Amino acid sequence: MKSDTGQPKMKHQLGLLDGTMIVAGSMIGSGIFIVSADITRNVGSAGWLIFVWLITGFMTITAAVSYGELSGMFPKAGGQYVYLKEAYNKLIAFLYGWSFFAVIQTGTIAAVGVAFSKFTAYLIPAVSEDNILFGTYLGSWHFTISAAQCVSIVVILLLTFINTRGVQSGKLIQNTFTITKLLSLFGLIIFGFIALKGDVWHANWSNAWNMHKLNADGSIRSLTIAAALGAIAASMVGSIFSSDSWNNVTFIAGEMVNPKRNIGLSLFLGTLTVTVIYISANVMYTGVLSLHEIATADKDRVAVAASHVIFGNAGTFVIAIMIMISTFGCNNGLIMAGARVYHTMAKDGVFFKRTGTLNKFAVPEFGLWIQALVASILCLSGKYGDLLDMISFVVVIFYVLTIFGIYKLRVTRPNAERPYKAFGYPVLPAIYILMGLAFCILLIIYKPNFTWPGLIIVLIGIPIYYITQHYSKHEDQKDLAD
Repeated sequence: MKSDTGQPKMKHQLGLLDGTMIVAGSMIGSGIFIVSADITRNVGSAGWLIFVWLITGFMTITAAVSYGELSGMFPKAGGQYVYLKEAYNKLIAFLYGWSFFAVIQTGTIAAVGVAFSKFTAYLIPAVSEDNILFGTYLGSWHFTISAAQCVSIVVILLLTFINTRGVQSGKLIQNTFTITKLLSLFGLIIFGFIALKGDVWHANWSNAWNMHKLNADGSIRSLTIAAALGAIAASMVGSIFSSDSWNNVTFIAGEMVNPKRNIGLSLFLGTLTVTVIYISANVMYTGVLSLHEIATADKDRVAVAASHVIFGNAGTFVIAIMIMISTFGCNNGLIMAGARVYHTMAKDGVFFKRTGTLNKFAVPEFGLWIQALVASILCLSGKYGDLLDMISFVVVIFYVLTIFGIYKLRVTRPNAERPYKAFGYPVLPAIYILMGLAFCILLIIYKPNFTWPGLIIVLIGIPIYYITQHYSKHEDQKDLAD
């Protein structure tokens, strides 16, 4: 399909199932298999472990059904970037898009890619992160390249290439791998409950709401009320990261069939499915592993420890294959969706002009490749994990701004078409805003190292925005002169 100018135009080829698979597939990466260890160390009890996942799930579903109203109003490629631009202005939208390109999406792609290679090493030890292929000192920094990093980059480049061949190729991979990992996770949970140990369950849940710090040596440290609030906020960094990227389906609205209906529905169905899986998996963990075993799992691989109990020695390989499937499908969804944001930004004159063009398969090929480049650099830097911890604060701030935009648009555009209205408005979106702000304030107070680096990344975008605006005006004047 081509536009009136003769340029390729995005095709409406993705239905409700495809959208739901993009939501679920982009959310489920490696986090659910790992982050419960850190959460347990912070809160020290089974009840609070599940509470952290429950509150994260509530926030995620509430945000998703709120976004349904915005997706119905603005059913076009770019998703959250478009919502912020329409509710506020181009600067706010650009700061989101810049953070998205600099670390949110690319850093997540890098982290998920390295997770794929780490678990591949269970089956093929030669691709382990311990297999250093190159090393040198850059000042005081020891720069190394491992086999795991190389594998992750190869996977990112492979999935990027597949997605440059058109949306149908990416759709096939997304649906196949997401359905496979959903069935695998349900299977793991069911077998876990079958293998449930009564004594372990009783020990974990007999005093489920006694929050304390759980140390590696098995000792505990009581928490004040203030420290407990900080512990919940710190714990939610991991659960929010594991539950993030649900909004990826909004980025590809330009390729959805009946986007006014299907974007909102896929957001709800996808986030609900994943939330049920995450909470069920953690309840299962507390039935087969003691809290100490969850908190001290080797390299935080809680699912590996649980699978040893459930499947015996074969458990390691079962989980390795599951995570390989999970992360491969997750990265496909992230790669597919991310480039659509850069495409929309380019159309607004705030990103590389070439990113605004589509190839003969009607996909933003240049955007896909520069995304792959940045993600690959982050893989090599080894700093993607730190960046993602630090960006959780920024991600939630932009979610809060976007949801507040619903109230703003109800005032500024009361007569705009709203095929789907935010569920529970005005109460549920307000609850999300309050919870999101509370999370961010607690991080500022108790975990400032998780906040200021993310803010710096966002603020760097301000001069970049004005430079791009100046350059864009210069290009427009040049085009008029020609």
